[in-house]
Amino acid sequence: MNDYSLMIHGGAGSLDNIKDAKVAVRYLEGIRTVLEHGRTILSAGGSALEAVEVSVGLLEDDPVFNAGCGSVLNEHGRVEMDAAIMNGADLRAGAVAAVSNITNPVHLARLIMAESEHVMLIGQGAMEFARQHGMPYAVDKYFHVPERIEQFQRARKGQQLALDHDSPDEQKYGTVGAVARDKAGHLAAATSTGGIVNKHVGRVGDSPIIGAGVFADDVSCAVSSTGYGEDFMRTVLAKTIADYIEFTHEDADKAVAYGMEYLVKKVNGRGGVIVIDSHGNCASGFTTKKMIHGWIERSGDTHCRF
Repeated sequence: MNDYSLMIHGGAGSLDNIKDAKVAVRYLEGIRTVLEHGRTILSAGGSALEAVEVSVGLLEDDPVFNAGCGSVLNEHGRVEMDAAIMNGADLRAGAVAAVSNITNPVHLARLIMAESEHVMLIGQGAMEFARQHGMPYAVDKYFHVPERIEQFQRARKGQQLALDHDSPDEQKYGTVGAVARDKAGHLAAATSTGGIVNKHVGRVGDSPIIGAGVFADDVSCAVSSTGYGEDFMRTVLAKTIADYIEFTHEDADKAVAYGMEYLVKKVNGRGGVIVIDSHGNCASGFTTKKMIHGWIERSGDTHCRF
């Protein structure tokens, strides 16, 4: 099969705060633009790993999404970001957690995968590794998007946690991710997030956890998750979906249906996933009202939706 597939997501939730048509268009334009960048890479014979890294990096550069420069603020009013990337051909992976002032955490995750013997680095250790390898830094102001400051102030006033993409009194789920299958048949996945508004300092969600927020294996599928991270960690949902495909030989669509049923049955979990299986089939599912996502299946048309 000499074609390719790509999926990306920008978070899940009720998305009731995206009622304005202009705002909705802004989200969908962002998704579509990233998909077309990914198409350029994959159509030219680029690797799935390159495609997911570039795609997530572009989402991190867009302040609309809760990752990179658009990350939400923790209880101290600072950004702490998590990210991971995984290569399905050999199960190599890299991840970072609780990092600040890194413009593109997904690039740091890829660097850890390529230049160290480790899978995950966290906090100051990850940032020191970034400095040693000349990775770009940004001052705090780069991450202080007005909308995120307002979210933080509302959450502090109400003494509550808040997740992205919903109205102030409802929970919100903010993560970005990408999964891809390249022309050579290899799979890859990447996920990145700023986490939860007003979260406890040091809190880490599912995004950098291999098997929970991200997973890729050429024999089964590539998965990127978005949602309430603790639910995805407790169910190891990305690996659960991959195992379903490997052991039953079913396609992505059936695996996603199984995964969403499992998530609800076990922990009444909230969120969603995007999945591409080893044959290039694209599937998505979510237990929230909506999920921002888009896809290109088997070199076909570009699709975007909530």
